[in-house]
Parts: sequence; structure tokens; C-alpha cells
Amino acid sequence: MATLPDKEKLVRNFNRCANQEEKYLYIIELGSRLEAVSENLHQQENIVPGCQSQVWVIVDLDENGQVRLQGDSDAALVKGLIAIVFAVYQKMSPQEIIDFDVRPVFAELSLTQQLTPSRSQGLEAMIRAIRQKALILTGA
Repeated sequence: MATLPDKEKLVRNFNRCANQEEKYLYIIELGSRLEAVSENLHQQENIVPGCQSQVWVIVDLDENGQVRLQGDSDAALVKGLIAIVFAVYQKMSPQEIIDFDVRPVFAELSLTQQLTPSRSQGLEAMIRAIRQKALILTGA
């Protein structure tokens, strides 16, 4: 994972934002921190259905059995949301991702209250897709 903050630092940084505009700018900045992706990411099988913007996600394992996430979007704000989800899930095993409820973290960030309904639905679709791919990695 590139230079994404851990969950605690992510929450602290969000709480330092003075207003909604600063939070959006921070979200976009996080998106710019995602690792550069290869063109193989932009394949049909990596598209996350249910997102208004184009979103691509790959979930695989690193040499330590932890989930490695790659993602991209054609929208800067959505790319930032991908980065937030990746920051929350970094250093987890597939089973930990399946078992982990991200909603309390999003509540701490006041994230879902700030998003349009279509972006919130896209965020949920992204989380579902990552969890489904993590489930496949468990062999279940």
C-alpha cells in the first residue's frame, strides 16, 4: 500500500478538517496517494457494479497472506473514497476484511452524511465487492 494513513490517523486527519470543503479536498488528496496502476486493472472483471463512476478494484494476497488492494476510478472524489476504504482494510487478512464492520469508521469520519445518495450507494457497492473478493480468497 502506498502512503495511506492507518485508521487512527485517518480519523484524526478528518477531525482536523474545519469544514466539508476541507474534507473533500483531503479525500481527493488521499486518492492521489493510491499506487499507480497498470492497465490490467482496467479490465471488465475488475469493474465494481453499482457505482455511478467507473471503479476498478483488484483484491489479492501478498507474500504474508495479507490482502493487497489495487484500485482506480475515473472520478477524483471516488478515487479518494477508494483510498479511504483501502486505508481501513490495509494489513488485514481476507477473513478479517469479511468480519470487519467499516460503518463505525465511516461514522467517525462523518463520511456517509457528507456524500450524495448515489456516492453512498457506490461506496457500499465497493465494500461489497471487496468483501466478496476476500471471501473468494478464503476458499469458502
